[in-house]
Formats: sequence, structure tokens, C-alpha cells
Amino acid sequence: VIMDIVHSHAVKNEIEGLGRFDGTPNQFFYGDHRREHPAWDSLCFDYGKNQVIHFLLSNCKYWLEEFRFDGFRFDGVTSMLYYDHGLGKAFCGYGDYYDGGQDENAITYLTLANRLIHEVNPHAITIAEEMSGMPGLAAKIEDGGIGFDYRMAMGIPDFWIKTIKEKKDEEWHPTGIFWELTNRRSDEKTINYAESHDQALVGDKTIIFRLIDAEMYWHMMKDDTSSLAVDRGMALHKMIRLVTLSTINGGYLNFMGNEFGHPEW
Repeated sequence: VIMDIVHSHAVKNEIEGLGRFDGTPNQFFYGDHRREHPAWDSLCFDYGKNQVIHFLLSNCKYWLEEFRFDGFRFDGVTSMLYYDHGLGKAFCGYGDYYDGGQDENAITYLTLANRLIHEVNPHAITIAEEMSGMPGLAAKIEDGGIGFDYRMAMGIPDFWIKTIKEKKDEEWHPTGIFWELTNRRSDEKTINYAESHDQALVGDKTIIFRLIDAEMYWHMMKDDTSSLAVDRGMALHKMIRLVTLSTINGGYLNFMGNEFGHPEW
């Protein structure tokens, strides 16, 4: 069982949250303009404070020891790595990762978290949800990395949605698909997945719904062979999942419902 752990930001609610835990606004958070996340309407931890490091590390240890979780998926890692949270920035070369805009305190915390988690449980798994492609994120600490076991291959769901939306069937070139699904560093393991809640449910559709749409309500019966849209959609849906699974170099994340063939979410 992998827990989705959120150490990238915290709720602004000051009644139940940590916003003014000791009566001040900056016990765990920044006390200046960096206090509030510009995109998430939440508070940003100050990873340079000892009490923040101790609190977050103890949180990791608590879930491992008390509830026996098998590991963590760290949410919003990109936001932690950069002072500007990686917002509106294109990462086109290695210089973009080392231009002085990196939060060294956050990087130190993530490295300590990975070390602690693997000391508490050597078999635990840590996965980073990170979209900038920060080098070394899923490399071993002794090799100079941050220590995650895997990173999410976040470009793959975007690639499939973009392909389905913008390309005709005859424009789905196998070489291009293979390149997109294997475009990664050899020293880092990734988690491949065809779709996620971000792409499928936040203002968009699941892959199967985008392929078949309303036809699934009327032509999904076993003996109904009258809909070419359903036949095409089912075939492409299987192909997309198969090729995404078969090109992994780490793990595969299934989208909720797909193991049962559920048409929606």
C-alpha cells in the first residue's frame, strides 16, 4: 500500500491546520511573500527551519511504523524544488535546472526523507510526482541523487491525450510513440501510466470516454456490433495500455476502473 503524502504545501485553514499553530504565522511557513502558494491557495513550508524538517520527517516515520505503509508517492515535488514552483517555466536544457532558482533546503529535506524512509524500512518504495525532469531525482543518494526509487513519467498521459485529441489514426506513427514512451534517463526508474486524475477528471475525459464518448451508453452490449466507434475505441484503449505497460523501466500505474473495464471513472 503506497500512501500519497503531501509535504509540498499545507492548508490555509488556521483552525484545524498549522497556519498559526503557535499563534504566529511563520512557525512552519515562510513569513514573507513566499508564505502563500501562488497557484494552489495554500501555505508553503519553510524547509530551512529545523522544526519543519523534524515535523515532516517524523510524519514519514509515523506512517511507516504505526500503519505499516509500504512507501510513499510524494505529491507536488516540482513545487518544492524551485523558488518559483516551476510555474510557467520551460525546462529545455540542463542549465534550466541549475540556474540558482532551486530551493536547496527543500532538496535537502527530500534527500533526508528518502534516507530516513529506507532506514526505517529498507523495502519501502518512494515515488516522486515531478514534472520538470530534475536530474538525479530518482538516483541513489550515494551517487549524488536525491534518493527516490521512482519518478512518475508524467509526460506519457499528456502525450496520449494530445495524440487522441489532435491526430488522425493514420498519424499515429509507431516510432514516434516508442520514442515518447522511452524518453527517459537510463539511471532513473520511472512509473509509466496512460492516464491520471489530473488529465482525465479535471476538466477533461478518461481515455475510453474520449475515444467512444456517448456511444458507450448505447453500444457496449456483448452482441452489439453496430458501432465502429466502440470497436475502434476498445481496440485503441487496449493498445494504449499495452504499449504503455510494455515499455516500462520501473513500474506501471493502472488508472482506476481500467482493471475492470469500467467505461468511466
